[in-house]
Order: sequence, then C-alpha cells, then structure tokens
Amino acid sequence: MVKRLLEAGHTVTGYNRTKSKAQWLLDAGMKWGDTPRAVANVADVTLSMVANTQALQAVTSGPDGILAGLSRGKIYIDMSTVSPSAIRELARQVEAKGAEMLDAPVSGSSITLEEGKLSFMVGGKREIFEKVLPYLQAIGPKATYVGGHGLAASMKIATNLSLAVQMLAFSEGLLLAEKSGIARETAVEVLLNSVMASPMVKYRGPFVLQMPAEAIFNVNMMQKDLLLALEMGRQLDVPLPTTAITNEMLTAARGMGLADKDFAILFEALARMAGVKTGEVE
Repeated sequence: MVKRLLEAGHTVTGYNRTKSKAQWLLDAGMKWGDTPRAVANVADVTLSMVANTQALQAVTSGPDGILAGLSRGKIYIDMSTVSPSAIRELARQVEAKGAEMLDAPVSGSSITLEEGKLSFMVGGKREIFEKVLPYLQAIGPKATYVGGHGLAASMKIATNLSLAVQMLAFSEGLLLAEKSGIARETAVEVLLNSVMASPMVKYRGPFVLQMPAEAIFNVNMMQKDLLLALEMGRQLDVPLPTTAITNEMLTAARGMGLADKDFAILFEALARMAGVKTGEVE
C-alpha cells in the first residue's frame, strides 16, 4: 500500500513496530516516524492497519499514540478488521481532538493488491470520504461508501465470514471427489473452472496442493474475524449457522497445531477427519 502511494507521488511518513521490516520502503523514499504520534504529527492523513482491536488500541492510545498526534483539520483512517463498537468509540476520541476519522477496511489480500484489484469499504462522514478518495484509489481502484462510523467494519466482517465458509465448502467438495476416486489435482482443476469458483477460491484453492511458505491470512486471524461475526450475529439476532460450523473447524485446525498456516489449511483439518493423507503438513 505504501509503495503504491509513493508511486502515485504522495509524500509518506511511516512507522512500524520493527523498523527493519520497513527498510525496503525507506529505500523507496518513505520517510520515518519514530512513533505513531510522530507520523500523525506530520501527516495530513494518517492510515493504520493492525491485527485486531487490542492492537488498534495500542497504536492509538497513550503519549506516543496516533490520537496524541492528531489536531484540528487532520484525518485518520483505520483499515483494520476490528469491532465496530471499538471504531465508533475511537471516532468519538478523534473528533474530540478536532480531527475526523474513517474506517476503511479492505477486501482482498497481498495477491489482490499486487493485481491492482484491492477494494475499500468506507464508513464515516461522506464529505471526508470524498476528500480522501484519491488516496484510497491510489492503493486500490474501488472504494464504496457504506454509511456512518463502524459500518465499514461491519461490512468487512460480513464479507470475511464468507471467505472461510467458502474454503470449507470447497474442501468438502474436493474431498468427496477425491475419495470417490478422482485425482486431487483433477478435482481442483474442475472446481476452479466451475461456477462455484469465486475470486478468493480461484487464488486460494491451489493452496490445497501446495501451501504457501508464509500464510497470507492465517487461522488465528480468520478465527478472530469469525468470532467478531458471531458476536454481531448474537447482538443483531442473525443466525450464522455455517459461520459457527466453520469457526469450530478453525478451532480443530488450531488443535492440530496448524494455527500459523493460511486458513486454506481447513482442507488439511477436514482431510485428517476423513482419513485422507495430504502429505502437506506433518
């Protein structure tokens, strides 16, 4: 994301907990801020993306946090997938500083980003959304305004639950075909060229043949999103039966020691239950 902003001609000051991981961006022209506060101090628009609600609180609060660096006229955009209620509370704190906030989580992955297909869903004031739209479109081509503070977070959670559910359904069909006598590679080819192949399934489906060395989105991260979805379902009286079942399968994967694997490892967990050897994870 930073690389795309730099390539679009924007001046970017960045912070990361481990500075060495940002060295390639510093080499590409990014400036360095020693703390989140330092970044917010110099930036007109500050963006953050972290793992969960607790991490968001860690980078925004305290004397070195983003909130401490905000002032009147500045804009803060968080792109994390976190609790909608946490976003609304944070927005109140941002506005108390005279600044404005948007929640703008993304749909996609590093693969989608590299392909130039990342999309945003954005919550907050529409006029602030219109103001920052050029920055968002420098990162990904599609940004959709969905409503007030926290609604983009709600939309992201509603989107993400389908990713894990789809992966589990893909695994079920694949194992059914394989145990009936069809070669796994052949079944994968057929499924990825069928009507059930969503964009996510098309790029993650091949992982059942060869898992990536580094997870794009691991089991723990996906389960965090499903737990957020289940909590929303309880609050809003929306039954989420397939989400609940998929969440239990993620727990099974964790119990098998697969928590750090991409959530496509759902196939491995289900295969073990079906008595199928994959040879992928020992």
